Amino acid sequence: MFLLLGVVCAVISVNDRDDDRSIRGRTGEAMAELSGKVAIITGSASGVGEATALLMASRGAAVVVADINVRGARDTVGAIEALGGRATACEVDVCDERAVQGMIDLAMSTYGRLDILHNNAAALGDDVLGRDLDLVTMTVELWDRTMAVSLRGVMLGCKYALPPMLAQGQGVILNTTSVAGQTGDVKRAAYGSAKAGVDTLTKYVATMYGKQGIRCNAIAPGLILSPPAIANLTPEMLDAAFRNRLLSRAGTPGDVAALAAFLASDEAGFITGQTFNVDGGVLAHHPAYSQNVVIG
Repeated sequence: MFLLLGVVCAVISVNDRDDDRSIRGRTGEAMAELSGKVAIITGSASGVGEATALLMASRGAAVVVADINVRGARDTVGAIEALGGRATACEVDVCDERAVQGMIDLAMSTYGRLDILHNNAAALGDDVLGRDLDLVTMTVELWDRTMAVSLRGVMLGCKYALPPMLAQGQGVILNTTSVAGQTGDVKRAAYGSAKAGVDTLTKYVATMYGKQGIRCNAIAPGLILSPPAIANLTPEMLDAAFRNRLLSRAGTPGDVAALAAFLASDEAGFITGQTFNVDGGVLAHHPAYSQNVVIG
């Protein structure tokens, strides 16, 4: 069942030691730019969210690993702990307002502050994305479900993360969107429309709260070979994607995580209101590129 009512949040591990040298020693002091910060990452049981949780933890952040798949969230927590980091698992349905509020409350009660929210959860399962095919045959239920997870979930995250961030005088909100929100395609109109909404919401949050110390940016992945993506890709889709890349390899969750960790850090302190594509250059070229045709 995709949607849950309410919230079940469980503290899997709380490690308040000042000495977190074990995990940071792997990256060196120069990479510990998130030390002392607290991050919530939704959709972090696998894929991009998991990679981001691991990377932010490796750079010193305490991480709330939030996902509807609590078993996967606990696995991510275990991986962070194995490297000496601090993490807490939270089972959350981002469509549910009470659940999202509970997620924020968990971060505050466990760690006492909230510095980073990464709204990363999306409706990528075959029961949603796999049915997002044609507008004529699309059900209103499918449209609403996609919007609930991929757009309303982001709004709810912002709504409840902003008060503690504003009280602190600073905070960073990152939203995972998609290149699907910037282009047209022959299917997945609901998903693309939701992600276009995330792009716009990002600009509004940055504009409304920038003077109060809040930065908000979006990350738009292209084809990233995460488990959910692989499960929904046909050989024909992979071939088309590879022909349109400008780089010689496929994207990985780590590519997105690296940008997220940078944008969450103080090093990105003058960057806000932007959407950054992580797509291997797919949207940077003329459409004829994939046919090896030069149009003058």
